[in-house]
Amino acid sequence: MEKLLYGVAYYDEYMPYERLQTDIQMMKEAGINVVRIAESTWSTHEPQNGVFDFTSVNRVLDAMHQAEISVIVGTPTYAVPTWMVKEHPEVLAETKQGPGKYGARQIMDITSPIYLFYAERIIRKLMEQVSGHPAVIGYQIDNETKHYDTSGPNVQQQFIKYLKEKFKTTEALNKEFGLAYWSNKVNAWEDMPSVVGTINGSLGGEFSKFQRGLVDQFLAWQVDIVKEYRKPDQFITQNFDFEWRGYSFGVQPNVNHFTASEPFDITGVDIYHPTQDDLTGIEISFGGDVARSTKQQNYLVLETEAQAFSHWTPYPNQLRLQAFSHLASGANMVAYWHWHSIHNSFETYWKGLLSHDLQPNPVYNEAKTIGADFERLSPKLVNLKKNNKVAILVSNESLTGMQWFPFHHETELRYNDIVRLMYDALYKLNVECDIIHPETGRLEDYSLILVPCLYVAPDELLERLNTYVENGGHAVFTFKSGFTNEHLQVRTTMQPGLIEKACGVHYQMFVKPKNVKLADHAYEVEPEQNNVHTWMELLVPVTAETLARYNHPAWGSYAAITGNEYGKGYATYIGCIVSTEVMSGILQQSLKRAGLWGVEQAYSFPLIIKSGTNQDGRQIKYVFNFSWEPQTLSSPYGNAVELQSGRSVHTGQEMLIEPWSFLLLEIE
Repeated sequence: MEKLLYGVAYYDEYMPYERLQTDIQMMKEAGINVVRIAESTWSTHEPQNGVFDFTSVNRVLDAMHQAEISVIVGTPTYAVPTWMVKEHPEVLAETKQGPGKYGARQIMDITSPIYLFYAERIIRKLMEQVSGHPAVIGYQIDNETKHYDTSGPNVQQQFIKYLKEKFKTTEALNKEFGLAYWSNKVNAWEDMPSVVGTINGSLGGEFSKFQRGLVDQFLAWQVDIVKEYRKPDQFITQNFDFEWRGYSFGVQPNVNHFTASEPFDITGVDIYHPTQDDLTGIEISFGGDVARSTKQQNYLVLETEAQAFSHWTPYPNQLRLQAFSHLASGANMVAYWHWHSIHNSFETYWKGLLSHDLQPNPVYNEAKTIGADFERLSPKLVNLKKNNKVAILVSNESLTGMQWFPFHHETELRYNDIVRLMYDALYKLNVECDIIHPETGRLEDYSLILVPCLYVAPDELLERLNTYVENGGHAVFTFKSGFTNEHLQVRTTMQPGLIEKACGVHYQMFVKPKNVKLADHAYEVEPEQNNVHTWMELLVPVTAETLARYNHPAWGSYAAITGNEYGKGYATYIGCIVSTEVMSGILQQSLKRAGLWGVEQAYSFPLIIKSGTNQDGRQIKYVFNFSWEPQTLSSPYGNAVELQSGRSVHTGQEMLIEPWSFLLLEIE
């Protein structure tokens, strides 16, 4: 990117009255330099089968070009028009809940030949209209694409073909998936039933992996079409989202971000997060780290909140804090969903940068300061590069496996809770990290790798992790790691299976803890922060040292947390679910052992420090205050310039960071 992009999604089709020029004028005043259009309005562009009308697209493109505002055009394939469903109801996805019903978005079967025919036609018609327009800088493929749990007969047939190619014979399938259980054996491929009702986790997990592969294929198919038209200087992206828990929370269950992002020039994401008193910046950071790590390059935030819901309307200064937090993780673009608040339909109260009166408001006025600073500071902040030495290994397969086999039937804790338990602790210690996946090469690029709940893993991956430690790496494994192979088949050895080599510990039993605490440990936590909950493994050290044991009359002879020297490296194994405070203590030990405890770890949340190297080769430091209380930093850096104010900063100088504010340092 040549400059930072500051943008909004804009839908002229939704406006209650004519105001395109007014909107453009207000955008210019706010420093908006890019808008995203078209991906939500298929029924406007094709009101009837084969009848096309791109009037709204063309008028916005022309007006934006005249105003020197760039445009990202989206393919409008995630919300199908009424005429298509009326003529071809089979385009709706059939799921576990039965046949689809029209109304919502993202209800189609992305493998339906009829749907794909119409999707290709609208994409080509749109590209013929827009690809040569000078306002267009890039394209967004579809919107927050997932497989939508499509599992109808045509998908089942494709899955059977997939299984035949993978296993060759039904005998091999039955053996790997344990289908003899409850008479589930498949003795002929033509007898293969729909897997919608399966009780077999191996089969169900494989189907989920297959469904994620459908997303890869669908997105790559659209990219190939757009590539036929796009100009050399136009990029192609997609706005991936995350597991949704009322906001962006963790690894997306229905998309493998790493494989799905391969055909794109640049990864895009949508990140939504708590705000007001609940604003921590963690979700901004996590989503950004995932996006940046998919291609090890800068990324685009295609959607984030401006006002949104009443409990998300930002306090003064929080919009600025949020925008620069995205940049601190490596974003080259921050764009809001969306410019205006709409006046009816499902997202009426998901408010945009403008409220329903479409007039300037405090949030819009704050956006003006962001736009001005993005333009002024763009040469210093665009294309920020990172060289992190810590990584977290995430696995879609383990996520799915733990949906089938959770800690126990009463708990709501899932895979992403453990990912976030470790990630949040790193974040609050001011340790930045990459997110890696099972196929990531060059593990040796990292000094410390965290491995949360690697429940599903082939032997090859576990051996690579053993080799990583043996060659000098440091690893922190949690409970449930190494438990099953890639087909959710429990290993027949003592747990944790192959990683016993690196970890020097094994166990045979696990229990649901009750009234259990940690004993004989070095973690400085309050008594109420010392509880073990939900899951515990009764660890027996082989070569490992005991870092903590259980304080319990029955389980007190077992280790809870161990550490083991293996070759040139060291592996920590956490056998139970601990508090956030204990996890922080465990990671502090690991970071120090790996030589990663530096001057910035003297500070912790709510004072958050992010770093990177700008395109001039200079170090940039973002120092954020996510609280109501003023924070101070005694600068541990050399001479620097605070870029917002232009004032000089010298080593050891006390700097005040106001509530919900930040400093931006360029080290000289």
